[in-house]
Amino acid sequence: MPRNRSGSGVDLHLDLDTSGGRRTGLERALRTAVATGRLAPGAVLPSTRALAAELGFSRGTVSAAYDQLAAEGYLTAVPGSSTRVAEVARPDATPPARGDGRTSAGSATARSASAPPIPHGQAFPGDHGNPAHDLLPGRPDLSAFPSAAWLRSTRRVLTAAPPEVHALGDPRGRPELREALAGYLGRARGVHADPARVVITSGYAQSLGLLAAVLAGAGTTAAAMEEPGHPLHRVTVRRAGPDIVPLPVDDLGARADALGPAGAAVLTPAHQYPCGATLHPDRRRAFTAWARDTGGTVIEDDYDGEFRFDRQPVGALQGTAPDHVVYAGTTSKTLAPALRLAWLVLPERLVEPVVEAKRVTDAHTQSLGQLVLADLIGGHAYDRHVRASRLRYRRRRDLLVEMLHARAPHVRVQGVAAGLHALVLLPDGGPGEDEIMRRAAALDLALMPLRDHWQDPAGRPQGLIIGYSTPQGRAYPAALDALCTVLA
Repeated sequence: MPRNRSGSGVDLHLDLDTSGGRRTGLERALRTAVATGRLAPGAVLPSTRALAAELGFSRGTVSAAYDQLAAEGYLTAVPGSSTRVAEVARPDATPPARGDGRTSAGSATARSASAPPIPHGQAFPGDHGNPAHDLLPGRPDLSAFPSAAWLRSTRRVLTAAPPEVHALGDPRGRPELREALAGYLGRARGVHADPARVVITSGYAQSLGLLAAVLAGAGTTAAAMEEPGHPLHRVTVRRAGPDIVPLPVDDLGARADALGPAGAAVLTPAHQYPCGATLHPDRRRAFTAWARDTGGTVIEDDYDGEFRFDRQPVGALQGTAPDHVVYAGTTSKTLAPALRLAWLVLPERLVEPVVEAKRVTDAHTQSLGQLVLADLIGGHAYDRHVRASRLRYRRRRDLLVEMLHARAPHVRVQGVAAGLHALVLLPDGGPGEDEIMRRAAALDLALMPLRDHWQDPAGRPQGLIIGYSTPQGRAYPAALDALCTVLA
């Protein structure tokens, strides 16, 4: 419901829908007003006290909403001063002119490039056999898959689906799923997701490969990727053509000042993999400003953005610059990687090139799974599963931190309380990764060392990436006990 409010001399018109809760409704209304330009950069917002009085909300609700949007880069707040709208990229009709090595559109033709080998230690999870204790990162607790809900949705889909659902379909994906995702991503992740700009893919690896090929075909010669970062993703980009520019990561996330000659940047803003930082609001604005000013493209890998434990999840970077940021999501962490269901929300200029690349790659992603997922989202079974998973993984992370503090106090857990993994840094005095991996092998404990996530591991910090979501059911405490034995 539209409301005209004023406080402290500031008039503010908000389209409030509080059906999902007052704080959620206020955040959505403010986010929309900023992203659409109704609230201009630098505009002063009412004080939390004044806005709370005008809306009939608690001051804490308004403060929490302001804090959330400041974390997402929509607002800036300086203690003792007014809260203002931040400088964010606006949707525009004309892409910026290309600079050297940058692109605003393109075909799927990639430059030929020699494909580097897959790094040792970062093989697919199945390559590790069936260890007694599995703390490898990369997948959820598969024993918690919502089989009953999936079966109900499958029955509904098969009962109602026309025969042509079994034929080859639109490379964009089923319209039912694109429509469902547009609604879900808008309310849950703050994404500007017009169904016409959503493309369904067969996993994030395919999403990244399609994007890298399209951008390379349009002239992008280098892509910035987080350092440390996922080695398989570096392989995917290199095989498509672009060279890799290492993008250093610290406690504030990736550094935008190190983009160098890159025409694209691949980021994990909500929860950096593997270090666990959340991209600072200043850096969020720096990356979108770079993309807006140079014609570069930001690829946002939101692989586990739903799972934040110490606060509400930070909204997607794409919501602040939908014409310059590609949003990439997947069911691999929320449901299961074997579903091979992922999605891209694209700037308009990239839709047709990516669709054509998808068409010649594998025609389309299997339809029945798309329809089942659409049904899960539409009936809110997907939301219920994500909420239950969030609670379960929070408890697992808490137990990990508690046991390491008690039995291995010399190691340090790095990163925010979020996601499905934690980076455990080893002390400089040892034991190092090689010794820890030998001890783990003796206990049949599968672990992932940090070393292969660096392009050059020489002289880098050593650590372990612990996938606390991986052990199924009641196997988790025993896996943690083995880990603490190895570290002690």
